[in-house]
Amino acid sequence: MHNHNQRFFGFVFLSGQMCRFFFLDAIIILFHLRKCGIMSDSNQCSSSSISSSLELQNKSLKSVDGTDFDEYDFELEPEIEDEDEDFETSIDNYSFIIEGTNKGSGIPGAVFNLTTTVIGAGIMALPATMKVLGLILGIILIILMGILSEISLELLVRFSVLCKASSYGEVVQHAMGKPVRILSEICIILNNAGVLVVYLIIMGDVMSGSSHHMGVFDQLMGNGAWDQRKIVVLVVMVVFLAPLCSLDKIDSLSLTSAASVALAVLFVVVAFTVAFIKLVEGRIDSPRLAPDLSSKTAILDFLVAIPIMTNAYVCQFNVPPIYNELKQRSPQKMNTVGRYTTVLCILVYASTSISGYLLFGKDTEADVLTNFDKDLGIRYSSVLNYIVRIGYILHLILVFPVIHFSLRQTVDASLFGGSPPLSESKKRSLGLTAALLVLIYIGSTMIPNIWTAFKFTGATTAVSLGFIFPSLVSLRLKHLGDLSYGEWVLSWLMLVLAVTVSIVGVVSNVYSLQSKS
Repeated sequence: MHNHNQRFFGFVFLSGQMCRFFFLDAIIILFHLRKCGIMSDSNQCSSSSISSSLELQNKSLKSVDGTDFDEYDFELEPEIEDEDEDFETSIDNYSFIIEGTNKGSGIPGAVFNLTTTVIGAGIMALPATMKVLGLILGIILIILMGILSEISLELLVRFSVLCKASSYGEVVQHAMGKPVRILSEICIILNNAGVLVVYLIIMGDVMSGSSHHMGVFDQLMGNGAWDQRKIVVLVVMVVFLAPLCSLDKIDSLSLTSAASVALAVLFVVVAFTVAFIKLVEGRIDSPRLAPDLSSKTAILDFLVAIPIMTNAYVCQFNVPPIYNELKQRSPQKMNTVGRYTTVLCILVYASTSISGYLLFGKDTEADVLTNFDKDLGIRYSSVLNYIVRIGYILHLILVFPVIHFSLRQTVDASLFGGSPPLSESKKRSLGLTAALLVLIYIGSTMIPNIWTAFKFTGATTAVSLGFIFPSLVSLRLKHLGDLSYGEWVLSWLMLVLAVTVSIVGVVSNVYSLQSKS
């Protein structure tokens, strides 16, 4: 027994060192890829593109005191390669807001908004995917998906600046035409609506309980009207979600986003602390290091888990609106926002996955929050259970309006394309908000659990929004001469990988459902 414990603690130490090196590698890769010419911030564009952008900007924008921007002296320093060739200039050298303008959110606010978009309900399914994939492959995939997501984000930022797009759909349309834009907007609607449905499912499961787990209200107050999940979710939607979702601008949600990130970190700290205490006391079973492929069911679970992992980093649909509300915005500043967000998410995801899986082992549920209804085997277990569950419910309440913002914007662009912005039409904004909340609530009453929702959205809409569309958009840049060879290769690799994951995921999901039925 003593030798067994020694081997186990030796494994834990080795795993910890591997995690540490993986984290360091992720940070080094993200912040230094530009030195290799793969993720360069500076983007070369033709003189015609820059001159047309400047002309449009001077016609459309006025300074704060009403003075035409033509009176200001913007100096672009072109690099003359040949007298007969067009000059080239870096997009990063041109800020699309005059230096004196202080409206919009700063880098911290943008990081919080983007991080809130990423860290939502998907984090609750990661311990279950770790159970299927094993610790080693699970950690590798968390880091790999984070890096690929950051690359696609930076390519998307570059093209958004070139076409001066205010939404994800506009970027896609500029690159590939109106039909593809419609397809991308359908993906955004399905993905975001599915994510919001999952949020409501988690809120209902945690507060009112499910067939296998007790809810917070049951444990605190016993049986009552709060046992009815539909009623509890409806009250939360009317009292908390509707007022937050009615806000017109995403930078208005910076404070709620910061609070939601803090609550997510609180969950990670508590889970990691409990896992560490039980590990020191020798009360944790040896975890699985590699995936189990010994049976057909295990193989199907493995194939289904990969799309769920890709779903965890999808935030690209919120990049254009966050960029356009960034104070003194520039591609370089937005890339900084993306890199901080990616490193933070990798650390949070890896910590949550490892601690959640170590705590509950083979009993880890698809929604790990539901596991926190039992004694954790340490002092103050019941108090910690309440802190984890109530804290994360508050986190989801604060994340909900950020995802809803891009959903409402996309639906509005699809239905009312030529109309004034939503910020100028309060009635249309409130009407869309109410209609979407009703449909999302109905959906939450029809889908059984979050695993079912995530495995389908992860294999279809999430992969498309996070990797397929950004890859296609960046490959379109090749024809403008703006894509380096390294970026061209990475774009093709992301596209092939995303299409493969999508096809395998959909086929596995359908086959798994048929097998169970």
